[in-house]
Amino acid sequence: MTTTHHTPDLFALSEIRGPVLRPGDDAYVSEVTGFNLAAIHRPDIVVGARGTDDIVTAMRWAAATDTPVAVQATGHGANFPIDGGLLISTTRLTDVTIDPAERTATVAAGARWRHVLEAAAPHGLAPLNGSSSDAGVVGYTLGGGLPILGRAYGYAADRVRSFQVVTPDATLRTATADTEPDLFWALRGGKGNVGVVTELTFDLLPLTTVLGGGLYFSGEHAEAVLRTWADWTTTLPTEMCSAYTLLRLPPLPEIPEPLRGGFWARVALAWTGDPQEGEHLLAPLREAAPVILDTVEVMPYAAMDRIYLDPQDPLPAREACTLLRALPPDALTTFLDRAGPAVPDLPLLLIELRHMGGALSRPADIEDAICARDASYILETVGVLPDAEFAAAVESATTALHTAMAPHSTGHTMVNLHGTPGNEKDRARAWTDEVYTRLSHTKATYDPGNLLRYGHTVTPQPA
Repeated sequence: MTTTHHTPDLFALSEIRGPVLRPGDDAYVSEVTGFNLAAIHRPDIVVGARGTDDIVTAMRWAAATDTPVAVQATGHGANFPIDGGLLISTTRLTDVTIDPAERTATVAAGARWRHVLEAAAPHGLAPLNGSSSDAGVVGYTLGGGLPILGRAYGYAADRVRSFQVVTPDATLRTATADTEPDLFWALRGGKGNVGVVTELTFDLLPLTTVLGGGLYFSGEHAEAVLRTWADWTTTLPTEMCSAYTLLRLPPLPEIPEPLRGGFWARVALAWTGDPQEGEHLLAPLREAAPVILDTVEVMPYAAMDRIYLDPQDPLPAREACTLLRALPPDALTTFLDRAGPAVPDLPLLLIELRHMGGALSRPADIEDAICARDASYILETVGVLPDAEFAAAVESATTALHTAMAPHSTGHTMVNLHGTPGNEKDRARAWTDEVYTRLSHTKATYDPGNLLRYGHTVTPQPA
């Protein structure tokens, strides 16, 4: 989205304790750059918040000047660059407080999952984090939050007790199911449509270890492993969480041997039950094809980055996802025809089918805006964009694969994995029609001027 550039009077921002920067200022580029280097922001103003008061002041100024607002903590969810407006950077706000008696964590706006893991582990507790501990807690949770252990425990947003949030009228509110039920509903799965979250409190699990890791097979066995995995997932208890991944890895020194520069089929998994039972359940996968690398082990929960081995360094990427109803044989054939060994030069780093269902399919105890509970699997793709020519190839391959799998889709995506937001019709695929309409009504209540209009947002429509 493009915004008219301007240089408004910044006197109203002078009380902000953090840096207030404009293009050309020292530290401007580092302040606006996040994890996804394909989305280098160019706001008119960036505020590096040092506390909740800074966010309130920035929102008050934005409302007074009718300046659109975006928020960034880590930039893992930055799927397109913003141009103009105000960017609030929350990266400095990393406080985490653990309440062992209540089994809760209260985290500030810029906290990453590794901060929570480090704080919770000494108490024998664990959060419902995703595949990378480097990702931000708030953005992940606002999009619903798909945990590694989702089949066993559900969505991260289902565990939230309260949000502290600054709405676009610069009011600091505490949203719970009792105090602000509509706001609380929209913040759990509705992404950043109704306010800037400064703090949230959520439940932790009494969990110290998991059986987890990956089984890696040569890509020539991709079909045998996929068909075995797809059958295997129809028989599993909810404690088994897994994903089938095709990896086309570049020959970079950051990638360990023997994976560097190869084409691999992987099954990543996490099991929360008895380790011996979990090992027994893995037998059909280990028999599907020769296992080149087996990293499955009982590991500390805080070490769960070992399971998916997500990139640790910033990179330019294009991701997309499709929620799938099921994986019948014809869907597997389509997937292999488009992504398997017969397509050796496919310009996608990662193509993944993750098993959903289990606790991810159960209705939330308190209604929320998550619209993925009817999916049995999710298809996610990631392509790295080193230059414009390769970016075009990635876009073409991404579109082709997701279009081919569309007949097996629920018709929706997950907002955190949706990828580059297109027009409003495209963005709306993250929600059902009913939820999208309710989100637009709730946004009209809290953000009638549509200040929060970057990214995966809806247009406010009064009820």
